[in-house]
Amino acid sequence: MEQRVKQKIGFIGLGLIGGSIAKAVRQYYPNSEIIAFDKNREALALATQESVIDVAAAAIDGNFHHCSYIFLCAPVACNTAYLKQLKEYLHEDCILSDVGSVKTDIHREVKRLGIEKYFIGGHPMAGSEKSGYASSKAMLIENAYYVLTPSALVSEEKVKKYEAFAESLRAIPVILDYKEHDYVTGTISHLPHIIASSLVNFVRDSDTREELMKNLAAGGFKDITRIASSSPVMWQHICLKNKENISEILSAYIRTLTRVKELVDTSDEEGLYQWFEASRNYRNSIPDASLGAIKKSYAVYCDIIDEAGGIAAIATILASNGINLKNIGIVHNREFEEGVLRIEFYDEASSGRAAELLQKFRYIVYER
Repeated sequence: MEQRVKQKIGFIGLGLIGGSIAKAVRQYYPNSEIIAFDKNREALALATQESVIDVAAAAIDGNFHHCSYIFLCAPVACNTAYLKQLKEYLHEDCILSDVGSVKTDIHREVKRLGIEKYFIGGHPMAGSEKSGYASSKAMLIENAYYVLTPSALVSEEKVKKYEAFAESLRAIPVILDYKEHDYVTGTISHLPHIIASSLVNFVRDSDTREELMKNLAAGGFKDITRIASSSPVMWQHICLKNKENISEILSAYIRTLTRVKELVDTSDEEGLYQWFEASRNYRNSIPDASLGAIKKSYAVYCDIIDEAGGIAAIATILASNGINLKNIGIVHNREFEEGVLRIEFYDEASSGRAAELLQKFRYIVYER
């Protein structure tokens, strides 16, 4: 059975994505030997303590000989720089991959170094607003699209092998040309992060002296700007490495904003209605089957009686039924009612079970 095959797998970088893939490998391939190098010694120590990795390498050295897979999981600019150091450890049966959300630069460097026959770019399209190994978990890539961008000279056999490996980790592999990948992710991942950060900065710069905007920001504002809490270093690298695509996409988006501004300026009732209706219909047509490029937040909203012990009662109901909470707090200004409790969960199953359970206890629950 494939899950029992013993193999050696190396990781360069053990942050959110690298750590999550390593944990998934440990879960589904428990006999594998996992080697990791990271400049963050605390991440390596924690991964060793949790028995996720077998060897914490002090450098990119001989520990990476004879690996079936080597994953580059550092920031995109660093991944490209590490390629030259890894070249001597590659062999015929080795698959070299990365997990970066920008592919053009690394494919060009792979070609320049003459190691195309080993390289298949990879991008698990899942993530979190949190970063680092401490936030990683095996289920992060479960049901997430895992884009593979094979180099021109890699064998079909290796591509099929990598597809099967991604599937065995419960991800959904998709094959794309690396240039197409960078434009697609620029639109559905990089642009939303830029918009979220721009919106947050705009509110910060427009806020009153008493910070009314900050203090009155409702759940909707926090939901659409949640990804602005992501790693500034990672997004700095992404914008620099995918700048041509991002610039083109931003120009197109600015034209879209200009068009809607014209609708507002001219009080075009029909145009505004059609604009919002089109966005609603397209948004509602997006499937929920995959985690997608931006990780989904699983939350329910629950009307709560404003009295001592109200939150504790709900937390006790959920805990006694084995449902783990990610976050909990009262939202005072939102579109449903005043004084509503927002409860966030780690996965969709927990969110659904919690909603059903609270409804049985006669709480009014809103799922979003």
